[in-house]
Amino acid sequence: MSRAQQIAGGVVLIVLLMTTAIALQRLRDRVYRLGTPSQHALYLTSDRAVGRMSLGFRALNADLYWIRALQYYGGIQQAHREGRPSLDPGSEYADLFPFLDLATSLDPQFNIAYRFGAIFLSEPPPGGPGRPDLAIRLLNKGLAARPDKWEYMQDIGFVHYWWNHDYRAAAAAFQRASEIPNAPWWLRSLAASTVAQGGDRRSSRMMWTVLAQSAGNDWLRNSAVRSLQQLDALDAIDTLEQLVSQYRDRAATPLTWQSLLRAGAPLRGVPADQSGTPFELTPDGRVRLGSASPLFPLPHEPPRATPAS
Repeated sequence: MSRAQQIAGGVVLIVLLMTTAIALQRLRDRVYRLGTPSQHALYLTSDRAVGRMSLGFRALNADLYWIRALQYYGGIQQAHREGRPSLDPGSEYADLFPFLDLATSLDPQFNIAYRFGAIFLSEPPPGGPGRPDLAIRLLNKGLAARPDKWEYMQDIGFVHYWWNHDYRAAAAAFQRASEIPNAPWWLRSLAASTVAQGGDRRSSRMMWTVLAQSAGNDWLRNSAVRSLQQLDALDAIDTLEQLVSQYRDRAATPLTWQSLLRAGAPLRGVPADQSGTPFELTPDGRVRLGSASPLFPLPHEPPRATPAS
């Protein structure tokens, strides 16, 4: 057999092995559920130790720790969705920051890990650990590696605004972001409006719009778009509750969308959110997002800023 034939045979064998491995992994994913992650899942916590063991494959190991972070985060969320026993609430997501810290130590240019990781860390339970302080710590680490990444400073401002409700700190972060070379012009306007209108739903909408426009990937952009749709749902709920209060005395009991329609309420059928999921109407006239909606649950809005005296 010639050398060319040996090489060709080897390539074919590698392709077959890879194809088989992919097929086996897909079969495993279908047969075995994604289990609740163990709180002892993180075996190495030192980036120096991991770096020494990487043997020159730091970027590859960074990807592996990032994938492990996604599995860990997603496993806990899936356990909640399926109603399966999860970890003790005090220790849930305990390994999330260490995974992200290791991934970004192995690859300090790991943009996705910084930006996605900050959102994961900031989300309140059960969607995340509710640790905006760790999110800011991770983003500051990214800034130390890439001082030119105005997006990280913008994200710090976003964390201060949405989760810490510290509008002055948010405005200061947006201002600092605007001073980084090549930062977009609208960051200065964002800094000014944040300190003046913090907590206003229009200001929140502007936050998410900015994030959607500056997102460098589909996941982050889609997350921002979903949040904008949630704000639309909140606006719709406010409008519907005003309508219900005007017509509830004319409607027959029990109070339903159908009874309001018969009472003459100006509705085009049962109102629904942007996903097409009908809003729920409680007997006392409260309007709520349908629990089956992909926009559920709606976020808790930040409190309004107190005007400076």
